[in-house]
Amino acid sequence: MVAATLGSLSASTTATAADEASPAGRECYELRLYRLRIGPKQKTFDEFFRQAAIPALNRAGISPVGVFNVMLGPENPTMHVLLSCKSLEGLTKAWQQVEADADYQKAGADFLNAPASDPPYVRMESSFMVAFEGMPKLQIPAGAAGNKPRIFELRTYESASEKAGRKKIEMFNQGEIAIFRRTGLEPVFFGQTLIGSKLPNLTYMLVFESLEQRTANWARFGADPEWQKLSKMPGYTNAEAVSNISNVLLGPTAYSQI
Repeated sequence: MVAATLGSLSASTTATAADEASPAGRECYELRLYRLRIGPKQKTFDEFFRQAAIPALNRAGISPVGVFNVMLGPENPTMHVLLSCKSLEGLTKAWQQVEADADYQKAGADFLNAPASDPPYVRMESSFMVAFEGMPKLQIPAGAAGNKPRIFELRTYESASEKAGRKKIEMFNQGEIAIFRRTGLEPVFFGQTLIGSKLPNLTYMLVFESLEQRTANWARFGADPEWQKLSKMPGYTNAEAVSNISNVLLGPTAYSQI
């Protein structure tokens, strides 16, 4: 399933993406969206990822694996699955290993072998990203230990051109990530989308202990003098660098590793 999809990518595309990630030690990410129907298939999905997919991915070297449900956003139920790896080539090989894993095939049989008349999900979408230089590795939230209460915000910034998209990434690397951290906006990852829809775009994830903390910290960020100055610099204004912003609030499943 997945290995065949990744294998269909041109060798040059995969090599370029891997090369872009490796010099600075930046990770690569796959973000999957499983669009479900309300009903029993939601439980089928959870059982599949908890009992089959995550253990097999971990055995193949993919860790941590984040699995999230939509708290506030469109197209609910949609499950979000976040994977991290050293390179797209490594991710391809990991999925090949997973699909050849006998324990995975056995534990996930109900999901993997579901008939076309009763599919486990409506559609699956996938995008591949390379981490920003300013945050080359995913940061696991402290609340993941013990599955403490936490809320995730997943934001995607589209740009009108590749040049504009690069300027927005430059803005994050040159100062915005640091301002995020100082004002209480705790990032999980930042990724430039290499393969996916609505290109060019970047996606990042933040984590909060509560909705109240999210509101307070975004307000603190918006009022920060350094952010006010940075956001008005030529090339960095929203009018120049960003054409559309979308965001969704996510909650972790009980078995999520993020």
